[in-house]
Amino acid sequence: MSEQRFGEFVAVRREGDGHVAELAMDRPKAMNAVSTEMARSIGAACAALAADPSVRVVVLSSTAERAFCVGADLKERNSLSDAELVRQRPTTRGAYGGVLELPVPTIAAVHGFALGGGFELALACDVIVADESAVVGLPEVSVGVIPGGGGTQLLPRRVGAARAAELIFTARRVEAAEALSLGLVDSVVPAGQDRAEALALASRMAANSPVGLRAAKRALRLGHGMDLAAGLEIEDAAWRTVAFSGDRAEGVAAFNEKRRPNWPGE
Repeated sequence: MSEQRFGEFVAVRREGDGHVAELAMDRPKAMNAVSTEMARSIGAACAALAADPSVRVVVLSSTAERAFCVGADLKERNSLSDAELVRQRPTTRGAYGGVLELPVPTIAAVHGFALGGGFELALACDVIVADESAVVGLPEVSVGVIPGGGGTQLLPRRVGAARAAELIFTARRVEAAEALSLGLVDSVVPAGQDRAEALALASRMAANSPVGLRAAKRALRLGHGMDLAAGLEIEDAAWRTVAFSGDRAEGVAAFNEKRRPNWPGE
């Protein structure tokens, strides 16, 4: 396994062929509370991953035993002046936006608490795998703010406007079984298995065409919320980027020759 550190609190790990990258939040003593430094590191790690053509799938995970991420570092936040909070905002947005804008499929591996900004980091991923210990929620209104890492926009896209409103306005925490039934997470696995299951799912995704994966994600993201006609035009544009690619030629050849494809990635 190779590991690259981004500051003190973030590590990017890769095994084998390196097509699956694990972005591990590594501030266990604070249950991955997102400080300014940690936000900056998440943003930097995402920029590096986005620029690396060998990366096909990213898994967002946690090294903290009791939490995926408990959200903003409220101890640090309490020490900031209004002016400092304004200056911090672009750094914070860079972390959440960095995960959201990754051009490859992303999977969150969630256990324990995923609250506030922690749940927003998971919501920024394409798929959320949770274990039985997971507790998720957006409790920001209970401390006088609102979800500011994408929660007011990403949650209704997952569960609908009314359900998102109920969850945000009550600030309630949701345990794993209910989270699955509401669509807040996509699967629930036995305690302690979230990372392993997320990495296994990532490996299955990464076996596919890297050109196809990126184009499919682009079509899914850009087309969401569009009317059908506009969405189909976005899909067609994405199709055109892959139809004449080396990956398409290799995929068809491998299928006809009954072998595994060796993707050129272009």
